[in-house]
Amino acid sequence: MSASDAYRARAPQDEVIYFVLPDRFANGDPRNDRGGLAGDRLKTGYDPADKGFYHGGDLKGLTARLDYIQGLGATTIWLGPIFRNKPVQGPSGHESAGYHGYWITDFTDVDPHFGTRAQLKTFVDAAHARGMKVYLDIIANHTADVIQYRDCPAAGCDYRSKADYPYVRKGGPRGAAINDGFLGDQAGRQTTENFARLTRPDYAYEPYVPKGEEAVKAPAWLNDPIHYHNRGNSRFAGESSTYGDFAGLDDLATENPRVAQDFIDIYGQWIDDFGIDGYRIDTARHVNPEFWQAFVPAMLARAKARGIPNFHIFGEVYETEPGMLAKFTRVDGYPAVLDFAFQATVTDVVNGKVGTDRLAKLFSQDALYQGGEAAARQLPTFLGNHDMGRIGHFVRAAHPEASNDELSKRVTLAHALLMFTRGAPVIYYGDEQGFTGSGGDRDSRQDMFPSKVAAYNGDVLIGGAAAAGDHFKTDAALYQAISAMARLRAADPALRGGRQVVRASDDKPGLLAISRTAGSGGETLVVFNTGQTAIAAQVEVDATSRAWRAVHGSCAATATAPGSYRVEIGPLDYMICVSEGGQ
Repeated sequence: MSASDAYRARAPQDEVIYFVLPDRFANGDPRNDRGGLAGDRLKTGYDPADKGFYHGGDLKGLTARLDYIQGLGATTIWLGPIFRNKPVQGPSGHESAGYHGYWITDFTDVDPHFGTRAQLKTFVDAAHARGMKVYLDIIANHTADVIQYRDCPAAGCDYRSKADYPYVRKGGPRGAAINDGFLGDQAGRQTTENFARLTRPDYAYEPYVPKGEEAVKAPAWLNDPIHYHNRGNSRFAGESSTYGDFAGLDDLATENPRVAQDFIDIYGQWIDDFGIDGYRIDTARHVNPEFWQAFVPAMLARAKARGIPNFHIFGEVYETEPGMLAKFTRVDGYPAVLDFAFQATVTDVVNGKVGTDRLAKLFSQDALYQGGEAAARQLPTFLGNHDMGRIGHFVRAAHPEASNDELSKRVTLAHALLMFTRGAPVIYYGDEQGFTGSGGDRDSRQDMFPSKVAAYNGDVLIGGAAAAGDHFKTDAALYQAISAMARLRAADPALRGGRQVVRASDDKPGLLAISRTAGSGGETLVVFNTGQTAIAAQVEVDATSRAWRAVHGSCAATATAPGSYRVEIGPLDYMICVSEGGQ
């Protein structure tokens, strides 16, 4: 491997991931703000004063800001979906735009609001030239909302189950026979021969494509309703979680081998064409396991053939129980899942709602993942996101009377827990500037460039500054703090991907101590104080860890006794001490 390709050798747990929505980051080319479309905002999707519409950020703007992202310490950029979207959808009077990228119509092209395929290549090549990786956010569960149902009740298209509306009867079990010979879609029957017998899509509802949208999707096979479930809206429970339309979005029949193979071809081509380094899989839990069991190995093989040995795939499974998260690594075959359990736990811990023993309990369940504790080290961990909201919002909401100094310390401590415990840390764009917002979804998708959204400009950043204006300040306190953490992490293999042992925790806010070790190196001890009073305590360490040096904070030079080390740490703070091994 050449020096210019050295970044390819990094393991997934070595990365610091920066998650960004391109529309909200930087506007490098105002000419594409309307995506090449004419008309008002309901035609173009562009309205920079409305948080539910396009604001103008694009790939050219991202490319121009790579210095800023790399300066933060990020080694990988995770892009929100960049594929062509339906510009606007939603009921009359409540429309919004596809600025977020999750309403795909063309899986083979870049959305013109963001730029062109050539500009994506320029971006990826520029990142790679800096030794940075690029992950794409992908979707296989659904497309944009195009298919409609003629017999949908006025109150909405409620989910119609397979038992009440079987594939082989129109209108119910006693209805007219259709799809003669089709034997259902259970795992053993997901064959081309069986699905050839499924010729009519009107077993539950009568689907149709509105006039003018007959060819809006690409590849062309996506325009045929036979490749969708057409059972109405998901209730996000039971069978409907897999077969129902996600908030009206057209739910693909991913158990059909034609659909599965074509998505393997689609996303394999993006790897071939651009050298993408990983995929984050949206709505992963809403797709049948057999799809992922075929898709994941195919993507890893495609990447390996392209010279990408550490291609990272992680699914979005919005679940806070480690056992449920681990199930998707064991059954569906995801190499990793976004660690929602970590997010929920660390938020409560840093806010003082629970003791640090909750994190110890969380880490003790790492053995549940396929591959055990070692596999858990590559789970992407995070503090907040574009759906649930930002860590700054969670901290401020939990401490409405707190001073700016306390809020800053808690958010900084949250990032230290993110950066120095096991996992691949994900920084949500703007958190490094102290963005807070007033909640999730649109309220957590602020502009980095000067915004025209009144609600965004009315926010108060962590630290107390007003939110209006430009947000690429490399001297911002949180930017500086996170950048320093990233440098410490990069310099120590133990902090990146080392084995983790919890040394001390408490059933109340206060002490959490962990040791990280890698290879034949010494022990790295990271100590956190989530309480509001100083702590002095003895912490167990390896008996050979005698001489110590400070990396962050004030560390004693020697162990008190073999296997025992004294730590003193202030409120809402952390320290890092490194032993060089036996002395």
